Amino acid sequence: MDENKFLHEVAQRAHLTREQALNVTIAVLQELHDRLSSKEADDLAAQLPHDFKRQWHAYDAPGRDVRRTHKDDFVRHLVETAELSPMQANAGLTAVFKTIQMLLGSPTGQEGEAWHIFSQLPKDLKRVWLAAAEMDKSQAAQNKESHGRRG
Repeated sequence: MDENKFLHEVAQRAHLTREQALNVTIAVLQELHDRLSSKEADDLAAQLPHDFKRQWHAYDAPGRDVRRTHKDDFVRHLVETAELSPMQANAGLTAVFKTIQMLLGSPTGQEGEAWHIFSQLPKDLKRVWLAAAEMDKSQAAQNKESHGRRG
């Protein structure tokens, strides 16, 4: 998946402009980078589109400590750095998580490298990660329900 496809997925899922999708993606990647161990950060970086990979490595610091950021602080960071409303930041966070799962080939967010990311998140962000995995299923159910009402 290249950067344009990644941003298209985020923008579409979170109902954001391309610029907002870029801003929230960079902000989520920054927070996620600081939340993961160095090994897991490197493993995820290897899968990211080129420009995001370059940005990801800009956050590297020798001997850095893992930051134990929880959802409220994570979202607050997105609001501030991506200049979004709290609702947009939450939607953007879920959309970026979903797009990362797609990038990693993980339909449930719990296979392979996605599992390693999931396992390092606190419980409140694990719930967001799992909700992201369900995005397409819940959207498909809503679409099916709305089409059924029209007929």
